[in-house]
Amino acid sequence: MSKKSSGVFLLLFFGIHISINQQLAKAQTPTPTAPTTPPQTICPAQLKTTIDAVTNRPLFSRVRWGILIQNLGSNQILYSQDAQKYFTPASNTKLLTTAAALQQLGENYRFRTSIYRGSNNFLYVVGRGDPSLTDTQLTILAKQLKQKGINQIQQLVVDDRYIRGDLVPSSWQWEDIYSDYGAPVGSFILNQNTFNFKLLPQTLGKPALISWTDANEARQWRVINQSVTTAQNQPISINVTRELSGNVLRIQGQFAANSQPYLVTLPVVDPNYYFLRRFRSALAAEKITLGKTSVGINANNQQEVAAVQSPPLSQLLIETNQNSNNLYAEALLRALASKKPVLPNQTTADAALEVLQTTLTQMGVNSTAYALVDGSGLSRKNLISPEALVQALQAMAKSPQASVFRASLPVAGVSGTLKNRFQNTPAAGIVQAKTGTLTGAISLSGYINPPKYDPLVFSIIVNQTEQPATIVRKAMDEIVVSLAQLQRCQ
Repeated sequence: MSKKSSGVFLLLFFGIHISINQQLAKAQTPTPTAPTTPPQTICPAQLKTTIDAVTNRPLFSRVRWGILIQNLGSNQILYSQDAQKYFTPASNTKLLTTAAALQQLGENYRFRTSIYRGSNNFLYVVGRGDPSLTDTQLTILAKQLKQKGINQIQQLVVDDRYIRGDLVPSSWQWEDIYSDYGAPVGSFILNQNTFNFKLLPQTLGKPALISWTDANEARQWRVINQSVTTAQNQPISINVTRELSGNVLRIQGQFAANSQPYLVTLPVVDPNYYFLRRFRSALAAEKITLGKTSVGINANNQQEVAAVQSPPLSQLLIETNQNSNNLYAEALLRALASKKPVLPNQTTADAALEVLQTTLTQMGVNSTAYALVDGSGLSRKNLISPEALVQALQAMAKSPQASVFRASLPVAGVSGTLKNRFQNTPAAGIVQAKTGTLTGAISLSGYINPPKYDPLVFSIIVNQTEQPATIVRKAMDEIVVSLAQLQRCQ
């Protein structure tokens, strides 16, 4: 994803040069769009002509469109174009992941992180993949230990066996796994498994100043700072790179003397030891001395001496869908594995994908209409048809969890990744939909409540486009605004 702050562009690349256009994997809030069309009346009979006029424009001559629009509940098709074909869905994948999680786990499900006292008096921390865990919860754990009279810990062991398999899916691209939106997912997730530091300008000719948020993390890296502070109002171009081997950060480029501080966020290398470093600090703040730390296996018949829980799933879904949080989606996917035994040769993610497919089939989603390899949509090996997305949306609208699911979706012109889209259009406030963005793949699927027509469910996916994402989104928005203006005609 390209990042912009105070005129500064930051390219994250790790032995591989990455262009700004390649950095679209993390859903971002687009710039506000002007009203697409003035309010007007569109009859259902005019819908095909209206949508075809958008998709058949010359600039989209080489683009693949997949569209399905149905009446909500009745499944009556109002428009269809290659709706049964496979497309790269990007973050629309999260619709299937969150729907299955809500169906299987329930809206009150919470992740639990526990500390046990072993028979050897060692303390064992068992992580269960809570994506919401932060330093605040570490402080709570430390205070609980203090209240139990624990002032000294001989050895603290983190048990990371709950989630098995690679920390990042093998199908993710290099630039993704080394960017903050592709942080590793395992039994221990703390601060979304990222760390950060700020870059600040110095006097003319000097390198940018690095201000670390976490002094412990600063000690994990060898920084080669080759940046330079330039005159005020000069163009700003800062590159932050990491060597593929070894903890080496390289900072290059120029930083104008009057620039605002720029926050750099990167994924941690080893989530287990990142957790241990941060927890040591939390324990020290409570005056609890800690001896050795290690990664290992907890013993049996232990007593839980401290624990924290995540917010309920209903709240986690909001972060997942409204902000298109990849880490949350992958954590929710792995939580599904608790519903079946994980075979010895299986990863937790693979077992979870089996549960996801079973759940979607029970919901009425055609199992041949999609093929998933992750839960977030960051992988380009995911394949989903607009038909599958609409089937899932229809099923969730009829489920007891309908209101919880819909509340997790961005609202046009109001919240999440749609906050700055559809403003001052007839679609504002009446569209709840999930966005998706990868290079060459843009998607939008969800619900719409036209004031003069029946509620609708829709899925629009564009693949193999060389057009900028802003151009594709504008065309999609035109279609959605047309749907917002539907009304019955004699």
